[in-house]
Amino acid sequence: MTQLIALSIALLAGLLMTRVVKNFHLPDVTAYLVAGVLLGPCILGRLGIPGLGFATFAEVDLMEPICDVALGFIAFAIGSEFRLSHLRSTGGAAVTIGIIQAAMATILVDLTLIGLHGVLGEKLPIPAAITLGAIAAATAPAATLMVVRQYKAKGPLTDLLLPVVALDDAVGLVIFAVSFGAAQAMGSSGISLASVLVAPLMEILLSLALGAVLGCFLTLVERWFHSNRNRVALITGFIILGVALSMLKFEIGGIELGFSSLLLLMMMGTVFCNLCGQSEDLMRRADKWSAPLLTLFFVLSGAALDLGVFSDLAVVGIGAAYILARSLGKYLGAGFSAKLARQDHNVQKYLGITLLPQAGVALGMSAQVGASMGETGAMVRSIVLFGVLIYELVGPSMTKWALTKAGDIQPKRA
Repeated sequence: MTQLIALSIALLAGLLMTRVVKNFHLPDVTAYLVAGVLLGPCILGRLGIPGLGFATFAEVDLMEPICDVALGFIAFAIGSEFRLSHLRSTGGAAVTIGIIQAAMATILVDLTLIGLHGVLGEKLPIPAAITLGAIAAATAPAATLMVVRQYKAKGPLTDLLLPVVALDDAVGLVIFAVSFGAAQAMGSSGISLASVLVAPLMEILLSLALGAVLGCFLTLVERWFHSNRNRVALITGFIILGVALSMLKFEIGGIELGFSSLLLLMMMGTVFCNLCGQSEDLMRRADKWSAPLLTLFFVLSGAALDLGVFSDLAVVGIGAAYILARSLGKYLGAGFSAKLARQDHNVQKYLGITLLPQAGVALGMSAQVGASMGETGAMVRSIVLFGVLIYELVGPSMTKWALTKAGDIQPKRA
């Protein structure tokens, strides 16, 4: 019962907070995150009142299945941005921008943190600097998609932004595979660089393959139903199935392999939207059904943010350098690649700002680092957590500002 009360309060608090931040012209995502921070173990949770917030981070972790399913809906929706009709006009540009801006963020963070290593010495080891550079490539699709939906953003920047964000996950995983493999090889002679690289790359291929199979199967089964209500229920069932299958782990030749839920669900959405003639209407209906789930996702994400990272000045200092270098890399990389792809001036100017939010994928990468690199991994995880805290609270507002300046969000008439 206590968990149900906590969930209901989390949902209501998120909704009520939107009324507060509305006066400051902030997006709803920011309201949900702020509500989550207030209900988290660092603030109201400390009171220890059952149901009022979350007393420990372990309680927040118990709600992880809700977050997993919500991310599944987000990834599935982003997959629809890869309709062949859209890709004919934006596909080449999206690939170019997706690769260059991710690589630029990685390079600038690497150079900045390796320079800091020269000042701080072993307080910031080279393997940590290289790993943080790899994690910098990742962008969070959830906050971006929610801002686009809330303000009904439409225009050249939005058309290009969503495919770029979708591609960013795959590009980030490849960069992380190479950089993290190199970092681990530096720290231990007993680690096979080949095995470290093979697992992430196989994860990408397996996720895309399984997502494609599920997308084809969903398209086939959808034809058996004629009621939109049943079709939406079918889509929901497949999304939950995809999330569940993405949690499977297995071992081949001594290498542990798994799936990326984001890539798997993106591919499932991509295949479905290109094969099913009614997919656009059905996905729009599924989006409306998932709204409360997405609200809970962001509130719980806010509750999971540990404000304790501010107590370590070294983490704050390195984290500030990480944030500045990554932000500059995303901005310059997106601007340069958009110019290279001959995109509109507003796209060149504002796309990089919309790519700043960072959360789920980066946290997953940092968790993997924390589990395998000892004290260095723990420091990397704290720095990434600090960055996520700042990016998730500030990123949505900056995305809204950039889309407004680009003309994709139209001001409401008085």
